[in-house]
Amino acid sequence: MKVIKKKLVELRRPERNVRIHSDKQIAEFKRSIEMFGQIRPIVIDEGGTILAGNGLYEALCAMERTEADCYVAAGLSGSQKKKLMLADNRIFSLGVDDLQGFDDIIAGLDDLDVPGYDEDLLKTLTADLNDADEMLAGYGIIDDGAKTEMKKAADRYEHKSEEYTQGAEEIKPAPAPVPPVEAAVEERAQELDRRYIVCPKCGEKIWL
Repeated sequence: MKVIKKKLVELRRPERNVRIHSDKQIAEFKRSIEMFGQIRPIVIDEGGTILAGNGLYEALCAMERTEADCYVAAGLSGSQKKKLMLADNRIFSLGVDDLQGFDDIIAGLDDLDVPGYDEDLLKTLTADLNDADEMLAGYGIIDDGAKTEMKKAADRYEHKSEEYTQGAEEIKPAPAPVPPVEAAVEERAQELDRRYIVCPKCGEKIWL
C-alpha cells in the first residue's frame, strides 16, 4: 500500500456519507491525533473524493492541519466505491469486545487518558472493592452550589407560571353537539310522548 501526502484542500467529501460524525466523536478523533498522530490513511479515489475516513478528515480540518496521509484506491467503478464506503463502516461494527482482554490491557496502563473513553468510567472499571464503595457512596449527593441553582431555577419557573396565568384568558369548550340520529330519536320520542329506560349493560334505549 502506497501512502501519499495530500493537501486537505484537494480532498472533498462524498455526496452521501454512510456515517454521521458527532461533535463528541470529532473531539475524540482530535485527542487521538494529538496523542498518536495520524495512524491510518484517508482512502480517496483518483479525484480526491473521500471513500473512507470522513471523521478523520473532519478532525484534521478542525485542527487546522493542512495535509493528510492518503491512500488512493484507483480503478474502482462508481458501484465499487459505494460498496467500499458501506463495507468500511459495517465490517468494523461487526467486531465484539473481548472483556477479559480489555480488563487486562486497562489494568496495565500507567494512566487512564484514552481517546474514545471516559476517564471516570475507566476508573470505575479498574477500582477495587473499597474504591468502588467510596465512589458509590458519593452518587446522588448534590453540593450546595447545585442546590442553590436548582432553587433559583424553580423560583424562576414558578414566577413565570404565575405571570402566564394572570395574563391568560380562560377558554371554555363549547358543549358537544348532539349527534343527528340521537336528536331525531329524542324529537320523535317527544312527539309520541313515550318513555324509555336505558339498559345498564349495553346502553340501548328500551321504549316503554
